[in-house]
Amino acid sequence: MTAQESTSTRPYLIRALYEWCTDNGLTPYVAVRVDDSVQVPREYVKDGEIVLNISFDATSALQLGNDFIEFKARFGGKPREILVPVGRVIAIYARENGQGMAFPPPVDVLAGSSSAAAPTVLEPVAGIESAPASRAPAAASEDRVVQLVSADDGKKDGGGDGDAPRPPPTSGGARPSLKRVK
Repeated sequence: MTAQESTSTRPYLIRALYEWCTDNGLTPYVAVRVDDSVQVPREYVKDGEIVLNISFDATSALQLGNDFIEFKARFGGKPREILVPVGRVIAIYARENGQGMAFPPPVDVLAGSSSAAAPTVLEPVAGIESAPASRAPAAASEDRVVQLVSADDGKKDGGGDGDAPRPPPTSGGARPSLKRVK
C-alpha cells in the first residue's frame, strides 16, 4: 500500500486530540469550514466557518468516525443534529489554552473557489520536517502538521522576528483565534 492509497490521518488525529482534551479536563472545540455537505445551524456560521464544542457535556451520541463527526447538541435551546465531514474540519483545540492542531484547508479553498474566504495562516510545529518537494501538493498538504497561534502574539512583541518559535502563553489571557490572510 502506497502513501496515496492509505487512509487520511485527519480522523485519527482528531480522535487523539479529543481524547487528550478530555483526559486533561479541557474542552475540545473543532473549527469547521462550512459548505453544503456540512449539517450545522446556518445562523451560527460566520465567514463560512463555525466553531463547535464537542465535549461530553455539550453533545449527545457523539461519534468521531473516519468520514464524519456526528452528534446531537442544543443551539439556543433547540436540539439539532450535527453532521460534519472530517475533511471539512480545519482545527481541533482546547478552549482553555488553545493547544491543538490546525489542518490544511479543504480542497475547494486551496483551489480558490469564488465562495471561499482567505486561507488561515498556519505555522509548522518546530522539529517536524516538511513533506518532500517532489510529492504532489495535495498529498504533501495532507501530511503537514501545524500549530494554532494566538492572534495576540504579534502585537505583544511588535510583530515578532519571523521564523523564531513563539513560546506558549503562560496564563489564560486572551482567547486563541486563527489568523487570517486577506
